[in-house]
Amino acid sequence: MTKAIRIHQPGGPEVLKYEDVDVGAPGPGEVRLRQTAVGLNFIDVYHRSGLYPVKDLPAVIGMEAAGVIEEVGPDVGGFKAGDRVAYTMGLGSYAQERVMGTGRLVTLPDAIDDRQAAAMMLQGTTAHYLIHRTYKVQKGDTIVVHAAAGGVGLILCQWAKHLGATVIGCVGSEEKAALAKANGCDHAILYRDENVPKRVRELTDGDGVPVVYDGVGKATFNDSLDCLRPFGLMVSFGNASGPIDPFNPAALGPKGSLYLTRTTLATHTATRELLMDGANALFDAVTKGHVKIAINQTYPLHETAQAHRDLEGRKTTGSTVLIP
Repeated sequence: MTKAIRIHQPGGPEVLKYEDVDVGAPGPGEVRLRQTAVGLNFIDVYHRSGLYPVKDLPAVIGMEAAGVIEEVGPDVGGFKAGDRVAYTMGLGSYAQERVMGTGRLVTLPDAIDDRQAAAMMLQGTTAHYLIHRTYKVQKGDTIVVHAAAGGVGLILCQWAKHLGATVIGCVGSEEKAALAKANGCDHAILYRDENVPKRVRELTDGDGVPVVYDGVGKATFNDSLDCLRPFGLMVSFGNASGPIDPFNPAALGPKGSLYLTRTTLATHTATRELLMDGANALFDAVTKGHVKIAINQTYPLHETAQAHRDLEGRKTTGSTVLIP
């Protein structure tokens, strides 16, 4: 028996239950993993609330972690007991131990510690695909990043700055503005106090920007569109403030023949090739110091409900790690 956080039905943080679970032995192509650090992400809130339904309740939720392989099942290649590994987009991470297939596992470099790995796999590979695939950020670009002091935001700002971009970040407080500016953000907009599109136009001599990265959703969608220059790209990759209201694509025309995409990390890690491309680029950026991972909160696994309350209450910055 081992401990895990499970949900028996969707709901608020109170549905997160710290319980005994059976792990069992690994089957063909599987390993038993002792987890040392677990990442907290907004997708976990979507699974808990039922926005993204989870099948076969009760279920362990959570999407990323790092740890050590304790046992290897039959027909496993490339991994052995004692290997330090991490993964992302592998539902069931809120646990001390788990059995899982090796398809999503990545061997950790010595220079990356377990807490770093758990804090960055999901958010870092998200930042990677956003700036290297969805819109390839080039030197001289000016970009807008919502939730710039959040987990994805801090990584994205640093990485884009390294690529030579000017970064405009939207944040909710002076403290978060200072944090974003310390992590590659050139201009911080306090979205509660300022008109975001107007400020973006002022910072770009009236032109607008070629791309907006928006993981907030409902509360920021229209402002994001109004920040774009003609032919600009609105990248919606999350909905921390709630799902976007029904939208008529015809509105994109008068605003400048804009482009709109809704991305997901699941697609960008769907093959081993895509997963390793993102993970290797992330490891390289971190080990070379281009991106630093800010673990600004840690909670014991049994306090996961409080971690969810703080995340939803916008009380967290950077990355959050749960300790099994």
